[in-house]
This record gives sequence, C-alpha cells and structure tokens, in this order.
Amino acid sequence: MAYSKLAYVYDILMDDAPYNEWQGFVEHFSEQRTKMLDLGCGTGRLSHQFAEAGFSVTGVDYSEDMLAYAESNTTNVQYIKQDVRYLEGMSDFDIVVSLCDVINYITTPEDLMKVFTGVREALVDDGLFIFDVHSLKHFEKDMVGQTFAEIYDDISYVWFCEQGEEAGSVEHDLTFFLLNEETGQYERFDEQHSQRTFAVKTYEKLLKQAGFNSVRVYGDFSVDESMDLEDNQRIFFVCK
Repeated sequence: MAYSKLAYVYDILMDDAPYNEWQGFVEHFSEQRTKMLDLGCGTGRLSHQFAEAGFSVTGVDYSEDMLAYAESNTTNVQYIKQDVRYLEGMSDFDIVVSLCDVINYITTPEDLMKVFTGVREALVDDGLFIFDVHSLKHFEKDMVGQTFAEIYDDISYVWFCEQGEEAGSVEHDLTFFLLNEETGQYERFDEQHSQRTFAVKTYEKLLKQAGFNSVRVYGDFSVDESMDLEDNQRIFFVCK
C-alpha cells in the first residue's frame, strides 16, 4: 500500500468521522482506567484525543508512514510499530482500545485469536478491552456492490466495494487523485483493502477462549445493551 500518500490524505477524508463519539463511549466504561494501549492507531487522531483527556497512551500501528505522520502531529503519545497480531513487550495496561473498525482488518478466526490473546496478556487483571466492528448486515446491505466518490479541490477518490471470497468479507478498491501543488497536476494512486466481519457469537466465543470472562455488546455508540445488534451498522464489544 502507498501508506505515505494514504497517511497524508487520511485525516482529511476522515475529518467528519465520529471521533468524539468513540472517545465518549470509551470514557463511559473506563472507570478511572488511564493507562491505554491504542491498537491500529493510524495517524494518531484518537490517541491524541485520549491523551488530551488524561489517558497515558501508547499507540501501535504497523505502518511506518502512519506512525511518522502521527508523531509529527502529536507529542503526548508514545508510538510503536508492531503488527497487532504479534504484540511484544506490552504489559500492565488497564485499558486497550481498537476503534474505527481496525479489527475488521483481522480476517481469520485464527488471527483474531492471536489479537485477543495478545490483548489479554497486555492487560492487568480486571483490565478492559473495547473494540468495534461493522455488522454483517451493514457489510451486506450497505457496502457490497456499492460505489462511493468525493470530489474536493485538492483530493478526489472513487471507492468500489465488492464481495470477498469468504462469507462476511469485503474487498475495497480505492483510486485517489491528489493535487501536486508544485506541478498543478493531479497524481493518481490506488489502494486495495480487505476487511471481514463475523457474527457476534463468533467474536464472543473467541474472546472467552482468550480469557475474557465478561463480554458485553452494544450497537452504534449506545451504552444500552441491545437484542437486535445486527440491525446496527457498528457493533461495540466491552470485555474484561
């Protein structure tokens, strides 16, 4: 992936994302926990917000360019390059978060178990793990077969979503056109992303196998538990 260019445009394209709602949801359940590990932190937007709110934050991402961009814009977060499936040297965190559908990039049950086990080992006893995923219904109804596009003065993109080979998977094919201010010409770059989501019961089963004794599930930023979770676009797991 052309992460250097993606890092540059990511925050612009995500400018209207519900960052404050993610933060508010986590803070509702944090219960004085303050030592935070942010998995898949990307450009550090949420890591920075949590640090500003009083958390001691370590951000982890596998993209050097994303982390370089995060470090250039944030001074109150420690950033580390690691694959979230193979966490090393992480311990004594009382809260771990993985938001903005990062876990949807973990596309097999085997790799989900690696992530969940690594998180459990990074947490203190009674530590908290909060993450979100897109629902199966949202992928099937709102993503597969859809095309999205935006045109700005300096950035434009076309985004195709296609059914992947596995159940619950989506292939994202994105084409960006980025204005080069020196030449006045638009430069094209392409991104391909694979995501997959699973039934709520699958996540619950794997989390309990990884050592989480309490798993509560919520929909679309609501802090009230729902019986009709798949009717939501985004599903949240709050695990101890």
